[in-house]
Amino acid sequence: MKIPRLTDTTLRDGDHAVSHSYTPEMVRTIVRNLDEAGVPVIEVSHGAGLNGSTIQQGFSVHSEFDLIKVAVETAKQAKIASLFVPGIGTSSELRKAVEIGIRAIRIAVHCTEADVTEQYFRLAKELGIEAVGFLMMSHTQPASVLVEQAKLMESYGADCVYVVDSAGALVQTGVRERVSALKEALSIEVGFHAHNNLGLAIGNTLTALEAGADQIDGTLRGLGAGAGNAPTEVLVAVLNKMNIDTGINLSTLMDVAEEVVALLMKTPIVIDRDNLSSGYAGVYNSFLLHVRNAAEKFGVKASEIMEELGKRHAIAGQEDWILDVAVELAKKKG
Repeated sequence: MKIPRLTDTTLRDGDHAVSHSYTPEMVRTIVRNLDEAGVPVIEVSHGAGLNGSTIQQGFSVHSEFDLIKVAVETAKQAKIASLFVPGIGTSSELRKAVEIGIRAIRIAVHCTEADVTEQYFRLAKELGIEAVGFLMMSHTQPASVLVEQAKLMESYGADCVYVVDSAGALVQTGVRERVSALKEALSIEVGFHAHNNLGLAIGNTLTALEAGADQIDGTLRGLGAGAGNAPTEVLVAVLNKMNIDTGINLSTLMDVAEEVVALLMKTPIVIDRDNLSSGYAGVYNSFLLHVRNAAEKFGVKASEIMEELGKRHAIAGQEDWILDVAVELAKKKG
């Protein structure tokens, strides 16, 4: 098993879990510790990507560009990356983030919509930064479809394409099939991004590595949307136990996870009924806070909303369905 490149996305995926309330001081502290620990890539942006601070996705307390600037100024070794979702972000935001100093962009789309990414991959390469493809909600499509989509991204200039388990819905056989298929079909690197709704974030990440994944993601303390991600510090500990030396200082990671990130959590990151139902139904994890708000407002269970969204195959960008479903369920209850 090769030594993977680890991206910590506490300051992007974790943004969902803290209701987009990161401050410059928080970013500086977390980046400094991750950088000193030797984490090679740190992702910083609104949870929904550049320009994600909207009424639909949730407003940020501080401008993400201010936070990215702090991250770039703080990191001495790590590469600062951001997430970019076409339709939420535009070329203007991508250019601005590069001007501030990001060195990688992760271009994320639903796993059947790679064709909308071409202009952004081309722009990223024109601007001289690393470009990574994110095939979100990868559990919804078989490996053959993901291969077709990943090949498109590769043809546009992607340096790596990720299998992204946005709902935490994949089990290990599904991870192995998808990662193996991309490794066989592509000449570029393959990555894997896990969520923990079924308690498999670490196991699935190890399975991805066994299948040949080159890049993996984690967040400190598992801080992320829904049931969170593979905890960065746990990933490093497990890899150390497997004699896979990432060069990352575990002690520093444990300290910042315990003494900084744990204190930011508004609620514990656990696999409760809502998170389990999200993973089981295959619903996008970033929906959770919106689902819980709608459930409380209309007097229905969040798990019932999740179940119905799963039946409707809701994807990112369809957050407006949450209220529709909540209203319909409330009417049925009479």
